[in-house]
Amino acid sequence: MRVLPQPAAEDIQLTEVLHALSDPARLEVVTRLAVERELTCRGVGDEIGLHKSTMSHHYRVLRESGVVSSRQEGRQKFMTLRRDDLDARFPGLLDSVLGATL
Repeated sequence: MRVLPQPAAEDIQLTEVLHALSDPARLEVVTRLAVERELTCRGVGDEIGLHKSTMSHHYRVLRESGVVSSRQEGRQKFMTLRRDDLDARFPGLLDSVLGATL
């Protein structure tokens, strides 16, 4: 198992998180992760209906901003929402954003 590069919890920046959440496709990924806990990158991309390279870009933005954590097992990549880190850093932000989408 390989964990992909991502910022430490204390290095997550509000501007980066808000940028990551500003795109409808990325917001859809985060909404699904809030419900499902962990998803494969391929499965989410297929459901959203965007091209694989476009989804790869969105996953990278989410990971590099600190919104999601990604790990790779073989050829599969799995994502989880970094809810605890985001709640500790910006209390209530994620719940407010998700509440507006549901």
